[in-house]
Amino acid sequence: MPDYISVSQLNRLAGRVLAACEPLGQLIVCGEISGFVRHYKSGHCYFTLKDEAAAVKTVMFRDKARLLGFAPQDGMQVLVYGRAALYERDGSFQVYAEYMRPFGAGAAQMAFDALRKKLEAEGLFDPARKRPLPPMPRCIGIVTSRTGAALQDVCNIIAHRWPLTELLLAPASVQGEQAEESILAAIRALDADPRPDVLLITRGGGSREDLWVFNSERIARAAAACCRPVVSAVGHEIDTTILDYVADLRAPTPSAAAELCVPDRADVLRALSAMRQNFTNSIQSLYKIWYNHTLELAQAPPLREPASLLAQRAGRLDALRAALQTAAAGRSAYAAQRLQNAAALAATLSPYNVLARGYAMVTDGTGAPRAVEGLRPGDAVTVQSGRAWADCTVQAAGRGRKGENADEQAKDL
Repeated sequence: MPDYISVSQLNRLAGRVLAACEPLGQLIVCGEISGFVRHYKSGHCYFTLKDEAAAVKTVMFRDKARLLGFAPQDGMQVLVYGRAALYERDGSFQVYAEYMRPFGAGAAQMAFDALRKKLEAEGLFDPARKRPLPPMPRCIGIVTSRTGAALQDVCNIIAHRWPLTELLLAPASVQGEQAEESILAAIRALDADPRPDVLLITRGGGSREDLWVFNSERIARAAAACCRPVVSAVGHEIDTTILDYVADLRAPTPSAAAELCVPDRADVLRALSAMRQNFTNSIQSLYKIWYNHTLELAQAPPLREPASLLAQRAGRLDALRAALQTAAAGRSAYAAQRLQNAAALAATLSPYNVLARGYAMVTDGTGAPRAVEGLRPGDAVTVQSGRAWADCTVQAAGRGRKGENADEQAKDL
């Protein structure tokens, strides 16, 4: 058996010894962050945790680092939850961080301010994106502890003010290492449920450390992504969290949140009573106006002496009838005179009156008049006088009166 061991064996042995040491398996180490680096590819975080006398290397892997609710910075005092072990390849003693949160007022405020500025720059606090609450919600989804006093306060106040509203609880741990994941799951479950009209995220009072989970960036982003209005009521009036800035409405206490989420039925009943009284007054006012108008009409002469009014209207009707008859007679006489004049004019132009004076008219077989100048020997014509007619055949035809130009015709022969 050799008298020596290799470096690898040494580091492996030391690692086993450290792993078997139970106090090193569950540590909470307080120290100041130095040399903080988040690897741009892997997402792992590397830094040194130190105090006045010593320092220890620390690593937080990506799956844990993405759950951080704040932005770690050099000089920040933090509490690191995790285990201590040996990194065998380099033989370096280091802490493997599972969870980390700011420690002390200065560090906590620094982390709070850094996250607030970051989310504000992204527009998550913009008043323009704040949504109004429904005036009478049918259902309110509540994210809080099942056993906390906040839930009882909310239930009692809503039951007293507006019992028509249904309450839907998504129980969550609101304190401790598991609180962030629990609250995130509850928010997402209620947002996916179609029933709630409003989401109320609440818990009672506590220390700054107790309320720190509500400064989580992941919770803030989940609330901002909700498709329904979100009300934040965390702690007491003096407590302010990042969730308060993101929520559509911030209430100072759980009890105040319950009052803001639902109307007071006493106020609604008073408003309905006032509306009913206004309606009754309006109806009575209209009744008085029409009653007075009816009285005025009843005092009018036509209603007091209807026979006189009927006599006046009858006389006017008789006058209109007489005027109508006179106008009709005048128009009839005028029309008759025009017809007589037209008939006389037609008679003067009638060819039959000329025939009656001894003249005759020559027509062809269709009754159309024929000019004598256009006749030829052999043409069949009808000779029409005023009282008789005769069918004739033209034997000779010529121009001028018969007997004239005879010598000229003989010479031609």
